[in-house]
Parts: sequence; C-alpha cells; structure tokens
Amino acid sequence: MGEFFSWQRIITNFPILIAKLPVTFEIVAVAFSLGFILALLIATARIKKIPVLNQILTVFISFERGTPLLVQMLVVYYAFPILLYSLFGIDTRRWEKIIFVDLALILNQGVFLGEIFRGAILSIPKGQREAALACGLSDFYAFVHVVLPQAARVALPATGLTLIGLFQETSLVFMIGVIDIIGRASALGATTGHNLESYLIIAFLFVMINFALTAITTKIDKNLTYGAKPVKAGAA
Repeated sequence: MGEFFSWQRIITNFPILIAKLPVTFEIVAVAFSLGFILALLIATARIKKIPVLNQILTVFISFERGTPLLVQMLVVYYAFPILLYSLFGIDTRRWEKIIFVDLALILNQGVFLGEIFRGAILSIPKGQREAALACGLSDFYAFVHVVLPQAARVALPATGLTLIGLFQETSLVFMIGVIDIIGRASALGATTGHNLESYLIIAFLFVMINFALTAITTKIDKNLTYGAKPVKAGAA
C-alpha cells in the first residue's frame, strides 16, 4: 500500500498545492464578476429583442452552450490574438495566458448566467410591473424595485450552482499553460511519479469549497424569503 499511497506525500504536497489555490480563486472571481455583468447585458438584449444584436446573440449562445469549455478556451487562445492583430494591429504575444483563460470563462459565464437571468425575469408576472407603473413608478424603478428582487430570488439557486460549476471548470485551465492547483499537481506527478496523493488533496479542497458555497447560497436564499415560512400540511 505504501508504494502507491503515502501519508507523508500528503503532508509534503499539501502546502505546495494550496499555494496555487489563490490562482484558482482569482480566475473564478474575475470570470464570475465580469461574467455577471455581461449576463445582465445579454439578458436585457434578449428580452428587448434588439434587432440584429438578438440574432448575433442567438448564434453566440448556441456556440457557447453547444461546445465543450476546453474548445472555447482553445478558440479564444488561438483565434482572439489573430482577430486583434488583423483588426487593430495589437500584438498579444507578450500577454499572460491567464488573460485568455479569463476571457473564455467570462464569455461562458455571461451566456449561462444570462439565460438564467432572462428566464428568471420572464417568470415574474407582467402584472407586477404594470401595478408598479400604475402606482407612479418609472419603468426603470419598477424593474429595479419590483421585478428584479423577485427575479433574483428565482435565479439564485441556479446562479449558485453555476458558481460551483465554475470552480470545477477551472481544472481545464492548465491545458493551455496556466499553472493553477491542477497544473501544479500534474507537475508534481511528473516529477515524483506519484499522482494519487495530489489529486486526493485537490478533491478534498474542492469538496470543502463546494460545501462553503452551498452554505452561503442557502443562507442568502433564506434571507431573500423575507422570513416567509412554508405552510405545514393540515394547517388552517
């Protein structure tokens, strides 16, 4: 058993791997925050059905939802520099690889969160907005103060799952040369000839992150219910 697994390697590899965890958090923070903003723009454009833009977004969304994330990363990594150089003469050869990773993930998150937001907004009865307008609120204030809070409550569970999935999707970034926690584990395995311990450590860390994010989204979900309690069976 000691030949294949060693607690000593667990102890030795843990600080080496956890040192790369901030890279994963940085990727997730950038991708989710900017993807969130992009998602709001996409959802708005789709709901408003802006001519031409809506058709372009439909094709783009189909591409993002119909292709693996790794393919999207590779397309951004190889095609985006060519596009920038052809259109604007910008040379990206000195750019950090993490920039292309962030861009691919921002686009991916923008599409998936955008569809979640669009569905949540459309799920709110039109009468809510019409009642707000009848009370004298402008269209903007009716959306922000009446529609959006209810839509946020609907979108929260799926948004939380998307964020958790984003952490798992960062395991692909080392495929284009970004050394995150997975890339460091791969390098350790190549050097020592032992992979099991490193991947067990990563599995443990990701499970802990999953538990933490689930607890946070559950807490927020409870707060957004405004103290409402489910009606018990048989209650009058």
